Amino acid sequence: MSDSSPSILDRSGLDLGKATSLVSDALQGADDGELYLEYAQSEGLVFDNGRLKAASFDTNQGFGLRAVSGEGAGYAHSGEISESAIKRAADAVQAVKSGHTGTYAEGPQGTNRSLYSDVSPLGAPSFADKVKLLEKIDAYARQKDDKVRQVSASLAGSYKIVEILRADGRLVRDIRPLVRVSVSVVVGDGDRQESGSHGMGGREGFETFVTEDSWQGAVDEALRQALVNLTAVPAPAGTFDVVLGPGWPGILL
Repeated sequence: MSDSSPSILDRSGLDLGKATSLVSDALQGADDGELYLEYAQSEGLVFDNGRLKAASFDTNQGFGLRAVSGEGAGYAHSGEISESAIKRAADAVQAVKSGHTGTYAEGPQGTNRSLYSDVSPLGAPSFADKVKLLEKIDAYARQKDDKVRQVSASLAGSYKIVEILRADGRLVRDIRPLVRVSVSVVVGDGDRQESGSHGMGGREGFETFVTEDSWQGAVDEALRQALVNLTAVPAPAGTFDVVLGPGWPGILL
């Protein structure tokens, strides 16, 4: 859980106490349940055939309300995070509690482990610097070998905040950054063409993956694969004698 970034409830203008009251009322008599909230931003750039082919940026948010009664579960969701939307969702999950009176279960034990940074990876490098980096990747790949016919490179990143609010007022959060850098190279010799690709990424910022050594290594590996494929010969095929050893030879009959 991290407290340095704004809560989804705060972003939506909802007071924690009011939200807790809504969830508590909705789950009265249920055995379990929670309010799940999610806020996500994502960005993607694709550089292909010497030009920026696509660029996108999206922001999404929403919630899901779950109520569990015995063997039944009711679920309602909305892309609007507001008091009125949560009330409508509460009305929708009421049916699962019909004729059932349960005791609300204790929530799972939490930890203080922080696995990822709570800083969004989308802010750096800037959009202009990302485009320049893709141009460098394209130029570097083409000058490495005259057999290179096409280069595709992409940068993708996302930043997701997840919050779970229990009926007892306990709020837990998880912040999930994610980035990826991908390179694909097509090489050719006469009428034959082959391709190779390499990608890297992780739940951190772009810093590690946009260094010169890093992206050049990705290009080198993609090109190596493509050149190996270009000189590859067909694998032997046809009818062969097969000898199976005693025990479990790995053949399913």
